[in-house]
Amino acid sequence: MNASHSLIVADDNHRDRGFLIELLAPCRVIPAENGMEALSLCTELDEPWVITDIQMPKINGIELARRVWETKPGARFLFWSQYDDEMYVRALAKIVPAETVYGYILKNNSLELLEKAVNAVFEECQCWIDPHVRPVQARAHKHATSISDIEFEVLIDLALGLTDNAIAERHYLSRRGVQNRLQSLYMKLGANAEAYTLCDSELINVRMRAVALALQRGLINQFELQKEEEKLAAWIKFQNSHA
Repeated sequence: MNASHSLIVADDNHRDRGFLIELLAPCRVIPAENGMEALSLCTELDEPWVITDIQMPKINGIELARRVWETKPGARFLFWSQYDDEMYVRALAKIVPAETVYGYILKNNSLELLEKAVNAVFEECQCWIDPHVRPVQARAHKHATSISDIEFEVLIDLALGLTDNAIAERHYLSRRGVQNRLQSLYMKLGANAEAYTLCDSELINVRMRAVALALQRGLINQFELQKEEEKLAAWIKFQNSHA
């Protein structure tokens, strides 16, 4: 590592943050306890170098990178996370500038592999993706299984328990439009195929099965659904105030 270049380490877990600080010595490491603090630090640097967790309070690592890359596309990020959730891989693919270098490594890897990722991104100026994340990345980009933005919106609404009518009202759609998106989502998740293989289709609730399969794929998780609950509560409050 280039000891003369400042490196921001953002992680709300003090043990993980301390581990990275010790590993990166004698580099000039600037610690941040959350994404918002890291964002403030990034504004003070021309081309920030950042190692960040993904799940953090206030703003997560993906949102941190998005905001920084909006004005500093040359900033380099290494995402260091215990999660290989497809929702994060998918979100990241949409925001990475063509000219930037970034990496993604899982926390359960060996020290040797972590050092390899750090050197690749910050010393060799190369993108580095964890071998365990690559299959998730491939599935997220494969046409037959990749979830579009509008399908993802419907998936979130399903997970929140909304009816077709509520989804239609929330996104200014017709009921037919909602059902079309749902059918496309079911097909990509494989939820409807399971129902058709059974003699009695009533054994499978396709909506609930879609949510279960999405959880297994990492398209949704508890951490992000909590944020969506807040958005839903705000929408319901607005609807009630204008009823």
